[in-house]
Amino acid sequence: MSDLQWKSAAKLVKGFAAGKFSPVEVTQSCLAQIERHENTLNAMVEVRPEEALAAARASEARWHKGEPQGPVDGVPTLVKDLLLVRGWPTLRGSRTVDRNQPWDQDAPSVARLRGSGAVFLGSTTTPEFGWKGVTDSPLTGITRNPWNPDTTPGGSSGGSSAAAAAGYAPLTLGTDGGGSIRIPAGFAGIFGHKPSFGRVPAWPLSPFGTVAHVGPMTRTVEDSCLMMNVITQPDPRDWHALQYDGVDYIAKLSKRLKGLRIAFSLTLGYVSVDPEIAARVRTAVSVLEDLGADVEERDPGFSNPAECFRILWWSGARALLGRLPPEKLQMLDPTLAKVVEQARALSLDDYQDAVRARGLLGGQMRQFMESYDLLVTPTLPIPAFAAGQIAPQQIASTNDWIGWTPFTYPFNLTQQPAASVPCGFTTQGLPAGMQLVGRMFDDRTVLAAAYAYERATDWHKARPPGF
Repeated sequence: MSDLQWKSAAKLVKGFAAGKFSPVEVTQSCLAQIERHENTLNAMVEVRPEEALAAARASEARWHKGEPQGPVDGVPTLVKDLLLVRGWPTLRGSRTVDRNQPWDQDAPSVARLRGSGAVFLGSTTTPEFGWKGVTDSPLTGITRNPWNPDTTPGGSSGGSSAAAAAGYAPLTLGTDGGGSIRIPAGFAGIFGHKPSFGRVPAWPLSPFGTVAHVGPMTRTVEDSCLMMNVITQPDPRDWHALQYDGVDYIAKLSKRLKGLRIAFSLTLGYVSVDPEIAARVRTAVSVLEDLGADVEERDPGFSNPAECFRILWWSGARALLGRLPPEKLQMLDPTLAKVVEQARALSLDDYQDAVRARGLLGGQMRQFMESYDLLVTPTLPIPAFAAGQIAPQQIASTNDWIGWTPFTYPFNLTQQPAASVPCGFTTQGLPAGMQLVGRMFDDRTVLAAAYAYERATDWHKARPPGF
């Protein structure tokens, strides 16, 4: 029973049904894993052992009766500290948020998981308001990567990625406004899926607007499919949400990809990629071919949309924080405060130009994807770098996380589904990730292709040294 914390959610549910082990035993194993490693990783904001064990006991009683509440009943789950959890403070990594206020609502994804019997262990760290691609904040300090604690697990869902990779829980929730699920999934060697915008209802809407998605972060693709079956269920609070289509993401998963049309772009036409990362991704693409996919090496043809994304993201930061009183502005992450100040120079014309550029990019990608089922790229052009830095040393700007995430934010602008699947390790033992980008609304194909690749490889079985 000592390895219960490493079992997938899918295997746990089968074990509960067969009486092989109980939700209480699994919850105890996960809580013990947190206690063993949290001083090193600093991935948690809140840990609620008493609440978790009470929920696990209730789940155990339901399983004894043969009446599970839903498909994740009894499964330990963690929630990023940007998503509301009833009864817990959601501090968003910021000292500016008042802990002493009513916390009486769940975010839609949290509500759906709670209704399905998930056992919430606690909340995971985020940079302040999820604003950057690494995870540290004035509130919680630096979160570290289980594969090498000297390096970052990425961000902004870095607490969730580190926790999943370290065996804290099989299911974690993340958010992604510019790569914040896929970046940490790539750096920490787990699977992360950014669903089509609106596929997973969100409330309140992110201050960064319609680039922000909510999605699963897990150690296996099947577990993310299991989560998608739960968290895609409708919630009337999100007026951007897509109409619920009832798709079963686990059904029709296959180990083959016969006939799948893939465009493979190693650089998007403008990105410099670390040679080791490039080699791992090329090898992964050859596996997709072996599984039956028809792969064509082709760039999608757009130029770097960094400035468009920067204007929209910086504008969101200004709208969120620009009217804070001076005493609260001084409490912010200094680099975030600098972003807010820089955003004051943006004009309405700048913003509208960015909106138009985004529309053109979205239309271009819709047309490009008429010829392909998937676009495959590296998740990131580099392996994980030093924890506590906003960017690797070779990037000069002190607040330019956008400069080293060129493969992720374009597909927040286009709102397409995109996932990161682990595809190997560098010679330094750091994970590499392959990104699968799908047609708008076609999450199923992204997940199915990731599943087939995962089944053909063993990368998802690897554990960080010492864990």
